[in-house]
Amino acid sequence: MAISAARSSQASSPEARSSEACLPEDIASEGLKPDEYDEIVSRLGRHPNRAELGMFGVMWSEHCCYKNSRPLLSQFPTEGDHILVGPGENAGVIDVGDGMQVAFKIESHNHPSAIEPFQGAATGVGGILRDIFTMGARPIAALNSLRFGSLEDARTRQIFTGVVSGIAHYGNCFGVPTVGGEVAFDRAYSGNPLVNAMAIGLMETDEIVKSGAVGVGNPVLYVGSTTGRDGMGGASFASAELSDESEANRPAVQVGDPFLEKSLVEACLEAFKTGGVAAAQDMGAAGITCSTAEMAANGGVGIELDLDLIPEREPGMVPYEYLLSESQERMLFVAHAGREQELIDIFHRWGLQAVVAGSVIEEPIVRILFEGGVAAEIPATALSDNTPIYKHELMESPPEYAQKAWAWQESELPEATANGISGKSWNQVLLDLLATPTIASKRWVYRQYDHQVQNNTVMMPGGADAAVIRLRSQINPDPEANAGLAATVDCNARYVYLDPYEGALAAVAEAARNLSCVGAEPVAVTDNLNFGSPEKPVGYWQLAEACRGLSEGCRKFSTPVTGGNVSLYNETLDSEGKPQPIYPTPVVGMVGLIPDLTKVCAQGWRSAGDLIYLLGVSSDQTREGAVTLGGSEYLKQIHQTVAGKPPTVDIDLELAVQSACRYGIRQGWIRSAHDCAEGGLTIALAEACISGNRGAKVTLAPGSLRLDTLLFGEGGARILVSVAKADQADWEAYCRDNLAECYQIGTVGDRQQPLEMRLAESEIALISIAVAEIENRWGNAIANALTTS
Repeated sequence: MAISAARSSQASSPEARSSEACLPEDIASEGLKPDEYDEIVSRLGRHPNRAELGMFGVMWSEHCCYKNSRPLLSQFPTEGDHILVGPGENAGVIDVGDGMQVAFKIESHNHPSAIEPFQGAATGVGGILRDIFTMGARPIAALNSLRFGSLEDARTRQIFTGVVSGIAHYGNCFGVPTVGGEVAFDRAYSGNPLVNAMAIGLMETDEIVKSGAVGVGNPVLYVGSTTGRDGMGGASFASAELSDESEANRPAVQVGDPFLEKSLVEACLEAFKTGGVAAAQDMGAAGITCSTAEMAANGGVGIELDLDLIPEREPGMVPYEYLLSESQERMLFVAHAGREQELIDIFHRWGLQAVVAGSVIEEPIVRILFEGGVAAEIPATALSDNTPIYKHELMESPPEYAQKAWAWQESELPEATANGISGKSWNQVLLDLLATPTIASKRWVYRQYDHQVQNNTVMMPGGADAAVIRLRSQINPDPEANAGLAATVDCNARYVYLDPYEGALAAVAEAARNLSCVGAEPVAVTDNLNFGSPEKPVGYWQLAEACRGLSEGCRKFSTPVTGGNVSLYNETLDSEGKPQPIYPTPVVGMVGLIPDLTKVCAQGWRSAGDLIYLLGVSSDQTREGAVTLGGSEYLKQIHQTVAGKPPTVDIDLELAVQSACRYGIRQGWIRSAHDCAEGGLTIALAEACISGNRGAKVTLAPGSLRLDTLLFGEGGARILVSVAKADQADWEAYCRDNLAECYQIGTVGDRQQPLEMRLAESEIALISIAVAEIENRWGNAIANALTTS
């Protein structure tokens, strides 16, 4: 939002310019409420000027201060044996052994990507990478979690292709491998995609770089790129519902330069290693406002910054624009006195801007100077940690939509027979599900990403349930070390919509299960909470219950939360012009440790004759809620119904199944491992056949389950593994002593054999289909949807 230079800087102090109240339209334009404005006046003892109002607007937005979610986040476990830095810094840091430390975090760029898909997604990647190297870590891997509307919609196809291109552009140019992620499609995200970017880095500095300013009199350095008008008001924009007018906010989307950021990471790491940097902060959301306020508040000091010294890329900028600009690739440093020129020389050598723009002051305020006067002067805590908190009342009973969904029963579906359901054979049902974009191969996506740069990617995207990367420390190199790190991002949003507590708990369980399927021990979590408006009773109920589920899950799986992001107000207008929230989507980013990279597992079958086992809930068990069609992909795609209760999480069984899987992998018994997720057991078998390019012969006992529940019912604590016959005795002996829920269900075939599934003691195959036909339908679904829609 542009304002006149005369109005901005005509006086020498904020008090002299703020004798009159701001206009209601100015207050509303900053996303502030009238009572929040009254609180600002009370804190300042005067009315704010326009620049100060803008600073409060961005810093008191949900995106920056979490005013609706902070009370809920306090329940998350944040401490553990591996945790070195938890929430509150640019990224979490864990100890991974052998003298190595890893930083990681996830953040969203949802609203910018809805308005400008390419740049919105690209700058989301750039921002999360800066969070990592601001800590002193070199980025070594990136992942993403994406949600889009239906690919039948032209606008969705535009958003989808733009987002993927933006992610590929920034990551590939920067030189970080994009090693994994997830992509799902549902009309609930039409017009409001979710673009969550996660990054992982390996510490290169002797000390972890923190953000708290220290040392009164120490110089404050502005480094990196120049400041322009791009990204104006981005934090406020991210904290408001999207509407028909959102297109007018296109200037709020930042423009990134990955090649400049590549220079920035090298300059920053070189500068940190000199010991001359006392503190560092990325200029992300809210730019100069956020970095000065947070550094000052975290250090218990103040910062004075002169805007006349800031390198600008556009003439005539005024304080409001400097302070709210979200131009990319910029950092703020506190240098040790006398070391500033040494640091400036480093950045100049890398072709970057670097100037002393201010200093640390004793008074705990943010003082902004401009053209010889004071443009803004605000207590640092008022912008950073002492911000508004809204506590909402939780609904006394679940909302009507949930209770109606829970009343649904599987008996309402047509009869399922050996020949199929509703006129479709089980072969056709399987092919239809494999062609569903959420289940189908994502290779159209990940083939655009460079996933092998840096030469540390052990598992290629699509080959295993989690990404696996090699850890190579430059600080403490050990030629004998062969440690690795696994990472995943997960969330079944339909589960969370139907039951936020169980759905969020299931997201933690599945993330841990994916890590266990490659042989990794889960150790820590970063989360991205994507929800609708918390100011609406149903929206707050979803958020509160999901946080309760995440908290419980992270405690039970011993995976503390090191930080993350909250993205609320993800809503669009429906065909009647009414706000419609997205599915609540609390994405869990989880990392795990692999002590020996020679003992990891992919998801595809390895050799004909290997034995196939199902760990966990057996197909003929009737434990209530363990395997169900409620909330399943089968129910939605085949019967166009979203109803029922999602599977209940049996934490004790999950822990036992995952422990057995990890142990079997490390002993060399398990040759492949793949969890049963969307689409249930049959989809998991099909995916293992595709990845291994081999068929399988499987026999199932239905017990009391419907045939469609047996084939496509979903539930946690289920992992498909294959074991060589030579290891059968050792594996089964271990399972008898440690995991009662282990069932041999079939054998791996050769390259010519189909996927065949039949009932015990039956000569009739429920499913018999060539692997090539399965792969063709699954592998080309997304590309076909983009070219034929």
